[in-house]
Amino acid sequence: MAAPYTLESITAALSGDDKVKLAGVDVDGIHRGKLISKKKFLSIAESGFGFCSVIFGWDMHDRSYFRELGISNSANGYRDLLAKVDFQSFRRIPWEDQRGVPFFLISFYDPDTKEPIAPCPRGLLFNVARKFEEKGWSAMAGAEYEFFNFREDPHSLVANKGSTLEHMTPGMFGYSLTRPVQNQDFYYGVFNACKNFRVDIEGWHTESGPGVYEAALEFGEVKETADRAGLFKYVVKSLGSQYGITPCFMAKPKEGLPGNSGHMHISLVDSDGNNLFARSECDPEAGRDLAYLSDIGRHFLAGVLEGLPSIMPLLAPTVNSYKRLVENFWAPVTVSWGLEHRAASIRLISPSLASPKATRFEIRTCGADANPYYVLAAVLSTGLRGVEKKLEIPVSPLGVGEETGGGERLARNLMEAVKKMAAKGSVAREVFGDAFVDHYTGTREHEWRLWEEAVTDWEIRRYIETV
Repeated sequence: MAAPYTLESITAALSGDDKVKLAGVDVDGIHRGKLISKKKFLSIAESGFGFCSVIFGWDMHDRSYFRELGISNSANGYRDLLAKVDFQSFRRIPWEDQRGVPFFLISFYDPDTKEPIAPCPRGLLFNVARKFEEKGWSAMAGAEYEFFNFREDPHSLVANKGSTLEHMTPGMFGYSLTRPVQNQDFYYGVFNACKNFRVDIEGWHTESGPGVYEAALEFGEVKETADRAGLFKYVVKSLGSQYGITPCFMAKPKEGLPGNSGHMHISLVDSDGNNLFARSECDPEAGRDLAYLSDIGRHFLAGVLEGLPSIMPLLAPTVNSYKRLVENFWAPVTVSWGLEHRAASIRLISPSLASPKATRFEIRTCGADANPYYVLAAVLSTGLRGVEKKLEIPVSPLGVGEETGGGERLARNLMEAVKKMAAKGSVAREVFGDAFVDHYTGTREHEWRLWEEAVTDWEIRRYIETV
């Protein structure tokens, strides 16, 4: 393992540079940042610098929230937050400048208390990961993203209002070896850029859908995985812009076609690297699905299942998210789980169908539109709650051919999910605290209000002449 970066080693690494790019993550998982001179960077590298809090006071289109929230508002003058540079996030942007522009991630802190602000995605996840580290455990994760690709640019998207999008390739052709050849500069460009940007891809292929790709990112320590997952979208969108392609991570871009999932794989290991979800010997009395899952794994699963309805706005954060979560599209709609069951909210992967060291949970509820830091923090927090409370699994596993089971029906829309999260005594409030839940649900209430005020193309087509 390479030695951790220090100010001295970072300074040496930047010896031939004159600029640095910095970026933090907002509630929607979008990187917000700037380019600064190397001189400025070195002057703030250890102490941090002021960054306008408005990125936590407006939505993804820079519109202020209808209801002003605690972090950034007119009462505090949209004051600066303290932004601190994470030296260990250092990488170079290989598609910018011949040498590659130096790049660092930042996290946001309260300028008075010097504590992470409640909604800072990196701060939230890092605090959750620290709870596992205090037990001598490490949380491990992997991410998979599906996304459509359209032959559009920002100008054409505005001109046609997103109504007549041209797919990069036509038809349904998952796992095709020939389709990527038609766009091989983009296809291999993404793979190579990800490798050089430390966002390594394990698997990269076409998925079923016109112009749809799927990437499986390298499995690793959860904080690193979240960084890679967020930066993967940055890579794909940056490379796409060079080829006239707009990658789309909406959960459901097209009616009648499969949606874009953002599955997360999670496991725990001890200080020796042993998988804490794996059972050393088969437990025949537990039944086929649980036979090789450890007690820690069972309690972790119980915690996630019990908390799932309460954390849905983090796994499905937009109005569009719930268009993906419908029956008959391989997308889970209930509190459910099962061994190697792809219709379940949580798919258990374990012996006898996998090696013990590969034992893990695949969270299948989340879409590609979700903020990876929030998703991983939510799953780990509810799982840890299950371990600490020794919760019992609340529902039976899905049977072969079964798609919904007897578990609670998950929210059908964003506002229904927000109400459960915001409720007094919710699991989300228990694991994250009121400050985070109040801020985050406020941002989703804003999203829902915009939707309520919108007049959609469907309404026009349906009613313009007939009523």
